[in-house]
Amino acid sequence: MKREIYDEDHEAFRASVKEFVDRSVLPHTEEHIAAKALPREFWLEAGKQGLLGLCVPEEYGGSDAGDFRFNAVLQEELAKVGAAYPTCHGIHADITAPYIVELGTSEQKERWLPGVCSGEILLGIGMTEPSGGSDLAALKTTAVRDGDAWIINGSKTFITNGYSGDLFVTAVRTDPEKGPKGITLFGIEATMEGFSRGRKLDKVGMEESDTAELFFENVRVTDAEIIGELDMGFIHMMQKLPQERLGCAVANVAHAKQILLETIEYAKERHAFGAPIGTFQHNKFLLADLVTRIEAAEAYIDKCVLNHSQGTLTAIDAAKAKWFSSQVQSEVLDHCVQLHGGYGFMNEYRVARAWRDARVTKIWAGSNEIMKELIGRDLGL
Repeated sequence: MKREIYDEDHEAFRASVKEFVDRSVLPHTEEHIAAKALPREFWLEAGKQGLLGLCVPEEYGGSDAGDFRFNAVLQEELAKVGAAYPTCHGIHADITAPYIVELGTSEQKERWLPGVCSGEILLGIGMTEPSGGSDLAALKTTAVRDGDAWIINGSKTFITNGYSGDLFVTAVRTDPEKGPKGITLFGIEATMEGFSRGRKLDKVGMEESDTAELFFENVRVTDAEIIGELDMGFIHMMQKLPQERLGCAVANVAHAKQILLETIEYAKERHAFGAPIGTFQHNKFLLADLVTRIEAAEAYIDKCVLNHSQGTLTAIDAAKAKWFSSQVQSEVLDHCVQLHGGYGFMNEYRVARAWRDARVTKIWAGSNEIMKELIGRDLGL
């Protein structure tokens, strides 16, 4: 089915992204897997190509595209390589950077955004805690007033870009009596005394993504590190989560679609009982089903991307996009593994890695169960 949300400018941008991927990503994927991280060279090269500042004003080194369709194109092309690439890039450029752009002071923007756009400052976001999971309102990391400063203590876990990141937008509790209304966001630099991180976490998939725990032991910051308004951090996060969930949805569908296309080609070439396995009726019907599912999901996500570009995407529609796309992705990739037979269970085959990588998408950015809870509440239930 022909997609209609992208025009010539978007497709020209897609071509430039593909050139970056072909030159700077594809030749190094095995190295990224072995290192369990994307090297700084990846970020610096992406910065040179203008791929890190789509939401950042030009005065700070960005391109200020003002159209989320460009972000979606970039996420799609990275997702074709592997699920970890749009994840790491999205955390940096589409999820964390907007907090600084939209909520930061002029001094914060001048201090951080040029490095964000160049790749010299790698971003992460410190939301999830060991005991909290999707329940952001229950976070326990605290910031206590000490004269004109704040003393931060606590920890975060499952932080993408956590091992190599330079700056973390971190949610902490500044008023224990106010519940969700007592949370504030701080920009915490990795060089600050008392900040440390654990080892790279050993994940089931997403090996190219460095994920770590963050620890704060009497980290001293001032009001100059507060991002947004004091005690308004929970509200700020809720306002930004729809874009995060939409970005996840875009990558989910693009990732599954690419592996499905490769599986179709495999089904044409792989022979069993004297014929290509794709000609067997069961497999033919299955692939017809999977292609239809992907196109249906893609059509919904395209509509969400268009709405978000126009400023009309609701948090509920973003929740629908997140859970549905991750569910479709998991189902499609599971069938792709099955169609590859024993080879589908070998890590040297992309389909196996993709299958493992996809599983977490039903958990992060708010679990699928939380997404359905939000949708159910919106139905008045």
